[in-house]
Amino acid sequence: MSNTYKSAGVDKQEGYKTVDKIKSAVAETHNRNVLNNLGSFGAFYEIAGYKNPVLVSGTDGVGTKLKVALDTKNYDSIGIDCFAMCANDIVCHGAKPLFFLDYLACGKLDADIAAEIVMGMVKACKDNECALIGGETAEMPGMYQPGDYDVAGFCVGIVEKDEVIDGSKIKKGDKIIALPSSGFHSNGFSLVRKIFPNFNEEFEGKPIHETLLIPTKLYYQDIKKLMENIEVSGIAHITGGGLIENVPRIIPEGLSAKITEYDIKVPNIMLELEKRGNIDRMEMYGTFNMGVGMTVVIDAKFVDQVRKLIPDAYLIGEIVEGDEKIQLV
Repeated sequence: MSNTYKSAGVDKQEGYKTVDKIKSAVAETHNRNVLNNLGSFGAFYEIAGYKNPVLVSGTDGVGTKLKVALDTKNYDSIGIDCFAMCANDIVCHGAKPLFFLDYLACGKLDADIAAEIVMGMVKACKDNECALIGGETAEMPGMYQPGDYDVAGFCVGIVEKDEVIDGSKIKKGDKIIALPSSGFHSNGFSLVRKIFPNFNEEFEGKPIHETLLIPTKLYYQDIKKLMENIEVSGIAHITGGGLIENVPRIIPEGLSAKITEYDIKVPNIMLELEKRGNIDRMEMYGTFNMGVGMTVVIDAKFVDQVRKLIPDAYLIGEIVEGDEKIQLV
């Protein structure tokens, strides 16, 4: 009997089946700027209508949150997480997401599972006016065990050069607004899984995996609304490293983000993790978002307007003079 690619563990037919399952849905994310269809060697996206455009890009994955999804056979939210982790980063600079590409690796491809993951990306792209224009599915027996998947993505956005948000306009007296997270998002799951090893245990009346797998919140529509109505001086996406590591990335020298810990609305699941794991509060703030998915820095005169535009946004601090770029008080 002669050797074949399938005998080595790679089933090309399953790959073709995956493309068939996602092709029409992916096409629904396309607009007139997308110049070719899924299946080409490269993806083409035409840029028009900008005076001095700057491309902003970001790449990321879902991390070990995937383990929760795979062990509980819940795949629909993971694609949303993958898109959100990439898109939320570029939104911090005022960029509109243009297009997204994904990378899916596995030990043995299952077309139904792969399609379910990609359909999450499709949903997220649609909600954020972004085109899913390409991707790669890699079946790698020997590298991954059957049933294992890894997911990563790459997002490109655009912003006018004179509208780039980079924190340089932040000044003393500016206010820091919190945009709530939907939960852990996609960070800190190695610790989460250590403290909550049983994904089926009950938490607040349902299996805890339902809470853990709530998708990463997407912030483009909220930020777009703010940018259309007020001047935004700085935006920080609160991912791995929490407030402690991410807020300082946008604070100019000589200034400090003074954040009132008491004002932060910490989700119950994070309080339960802290209590059960006997975790120090500063360790929590340096690992998880603690309920704050993004921080937005604005002039004090815009605070009431922000609250009207985004009802669940709330004040957590202000910019003061100081050598420490962040103070939790």
